[in-house]
Amino acid sequence: MAALALVLAACGGDDDNAAQPEPEGAEGAPSGEPIVVGSSLSLTGAFGPTAAIHQVAGEQFIERLNEEGGLLGRPVEWLVLDDESDQAQVADLYERLISQEQVDLIMSPYATPNILSAAPIAERHGFVLPQHTAVLAPLLPYRCQFPAWSIGPEPNVYVPEQLYDAVASLPDPPERIAILTHQSGSTDFISYGSPEVDGVGAVSIAEDRGLDVVLEVRYPPGTTDWAPIAAQVRDADPDLVVNNGLGVEPVELIEAMEQLDYRPPLLFSLFPAPGPLLGVGEGVLSVSTFEPNEAVLEQYEPEVREIVDDFESRAEDAGVPYTAFETQAASSWTAWEILVAAVEGAGEIDHEAMCDYLIENGADTTLSGELTFDPEVNNFWPSNQGLKQVQDGEWVMVWPEDRAAAQLRLADN
Repeated sequence: MAALALVLAACGGDDDNAAQPEPEGAEGAPSGEPIVVGSSLSLTGAFGPTAAIHQVAGEQFIERLNEEGGLLGRPVEWLVLDDESDQAQVADLYERLISQEQVDLIMSPYATPNILSAAPIAERHGFVLPQHTAVLAPLLPYRCQFPAWSIGPEPNVYVPEQLYDAVASLPDPPERIAILTHQSGSTDFISYGSPEVDGVGAVSIAEDRGLDVVLEVRYPPGTTDWAPIAAQVRDADPDLVVNNGLGVEPVELIEAMEQLDYRPPLLFSLFPAPGPLLGVGEGVLSVSTFEPNEAVLEQYEPEVREIVDDFESRAEDAGVPYTAFETQAASSWTAWEILVAAVEGAGEIDHEAMCDYLIENGADTTLSGELTFDPEVNNFWPSNQGLKQVQDGEWVMVWPEDRAAAQLRLADN
């Protein structure tokens, strides 16, 4: 069985700490039986570098929640099981959390494939499932799953259209495109769609726009030998490489291309681990809902800067490779706010009432504003996603123009 980590987010759990007086100015310190939230996370395995971000953000959120009075006046604890980045383990772990550990609430795992495995268990038990990283709207019909990161009901259209619009704004826009696709979950869906949506995705949309798709490669999860793919990219000589991939895959691809003394003018990676790319990925593009750039932070209340600074300190202490509070952390934060909104709105731990409340009232979130949930589109709200780029060793928002902290540029500019 996977490794087990119990995160007690109340300020201390022993008798000595409990006996200490409430800090001056504290409002309604939580008391009574804890409310336990259960989830799995990829604490180890291929998804580990990104899941670590969600772990730190969740711990930070719960500690802050308990300092502000907890939920329904009770302290909140987080029970985390390690799914080892293995989708095959996820269903059993969520069954264990609900049936054996008898948790009160659940939070999603990290990554679309894992969330797709957790959703049927949540549905069978009637649990509300806030989820932070599954954007594959057509495959998430469960009425009581609530996304914290939305690319709308048609992410297979939204992502490529946004990317192609952005690069078309360059003085010399790309004409030749290579599309490299991780064959699972949302990554494959973004490239090729599915039969249910007539196979619309990055490939077909590029062709419809008159772009020349000079190379298509679909590689299996767990690919480690990138030399053959790098050679194919070099020989195709595209202006833009679209890597609909995950984690450290773009880093491994770049390193393999550099072994061939080759680098394309532009490279886009869909869902990379943000930290590892900074050292090798100058000019790389990716999706983003939030970056802690000064121009972005100025658009929010001062509380957001406090959250960002606290996360960076915690992430550094935890040894997370990339300590910036960016899209992954922001989506986690929003997912936890959705869960809190459901409980406080229902006024009790009643999953049917919680689900109904969110559908009828939505959720007010710090980073994404007021969210509305419509089961007709599987609760995926209008997207606030943009594009970021590695510039001078940092991720910065570059698209759309009204949210940009810098201009989009080619890798060698």
